Amino acid sequence: MKSTLTSAAALVAVAALLAGCNRGSDNAATGDRGAAAAIVGVDYPRSDTDFWNSYIRYVPRYGGELGLDLKTTNSENDIAKLTANVQTLVGQGAKGVVLAPQDTAAVAPTLDQLAQRKIPVVTIDTRPDKGAVFMVVRADNRAYGQKACEYLGARLEGKGKVVMFEGDLASVNGRDRTEAFNACMKQKFPDIRVFGLATEWKGDVAANKLQTVLAANPDINGIYMQAGGVFLAPTMQLLKQKNLLVPPSDPRHIFIVSNDGIPEELRAIGAGQIDATVSQPADLYAKYGLHYVKAAIEGKTFRPGPTDHGSTIVQVRPGLLEDQLPAPLVTKDGGTQGSLKADDPSLWGNQIK
Repeated sequence: MKSTLTSAAALVAVAALLAGCNRGSDNAATGDRGAAAAIVGVDYPRSDTDFWNSYIRYVPRYGGELGLDLKTTNSENDIAKLTANVQTLVGQGAKGVVLAPQDTAAVAPTLDQLAQRKIPVVTIDTRPDKGAVFMVVRADNRAYGQKACEYLGARLEGKGKVVMFEGDLASVNGRDRTEAFNACMKQKFPDIRVFGLATEWKGDVAANKLQTVLAANPDINGIYMQAGGVFLAPTMQLLKQKNLLVPPSDPRHIFIVSNDGIPEELRAIGAGQIDATVSQPADLYAKYGLHYVKAAIEGKTFRPGPTDHGSTIVQVRPGLLEDQLPAPLVTKDGGTQGSLKADDPSLWGNQIK
């Protein structure tokens, strides 16, 4: 029922967006064209995780470096709020918009309306299931699941029981990480049993379900957390209560691989509480999300191939380009699967004071 109501609310807001944009178009036609081109709207998807709070801190920094006039909103993981926020941003004169839609299917009507208005959109972290955007800025999320699978499989020597906290499967990120992890386990480590737990990116849901699984399976020896910013704190708290938050040298140690690369994960790796993470580039999401939206406003175009910033632009479907930024595996000592050390100063999580 909640999904139906949310989608309906989003459609109502889209209609309001189309009606509200006409006045903004008239103002732009009579205003200073150069000044209008510098106005960029950024909708923050949420502010209840360490990862997204880090992203929010980077946006104004890179906006200033690029000379952009930023207008920002926060949709709080709600597609109806995102749609209404886009209306607000366009009403404030935004000539380009940066979004991070968490529901990658329901955002399509909003993208269609922005396309009709010829307002370029860059999405960061997620790729919409439908709709036109100028560029998607994200890392290869299937590689996240693959790296986690290979790390845990090697640590467990191909046998054992592993819990996977699935992100919301309404998100392409949740689907990519889940599908890749499961496919890798099935192909490379068929003797490892995977308990996939649906969480909707909610830490309390993950902790409650983990407690239930541990009660029935006290021999769980691996966990894959698809978002450390959401899952790390409640997971560590639960394991501590059960006297399972112990170093790798202890036979009770549960090997844990996470995704995000937040400072708390890096410290936990250094302390031997968790074992690895994939560092999702919060800093580069902000930098290149704004870089591409400015380029779109200026009429620039891009093609598939290597970039000048160590990534690769790929065409994920006709007309849709994705800049896949590097996202390294991080371990305590580095070297494993080409991983970086947890104290490597190049990691954005080690640069936040």
